[in-house]
Amino acid sequence: MEQMMKNISVAEVLPFADLVNYSEGQVASRTLAQNDAVSLTLFAFDQNEEISTHASHGDALVIALDGIGEITIDGQKYKLEKGEAILMPAGHPHAVRAIGRFKMFLAVVFPPPERKD
Repeated sequence: MEQMMKNISVAEVLPFADLVNYSEGQVASRTLAQNDAVSLTLFAFDQNEEISTHASHGDALVIALDGIGEITIDGQKYKLEKGEAILMPAGHPHAVRAIGRFKMFLAVVFPPPERKD
């Protein structure tokens, strides 16, 4: 059977937050899965780096792994610390900014494709 996840070892206990490293002045990422149904990605933001406001057609769950991030949803700002999570609903404008260095896991679940009967 084809392995559906990538960029991660199989049957090995791993320090999850260490699977993506900070890079000075950048947002680094490691994609673990990407298809029409789901996207799983680890991110490491250097201080003050950001992903600017955009919207997704899937629900996006952010789980903070390290540091403190600022999540903006529909113009409302939320502080997210290690171990906390927030759901960014589909179709709503959102952004992510690192207050200090910040690592997060992003899981996006997309709606099923419309059937054409």
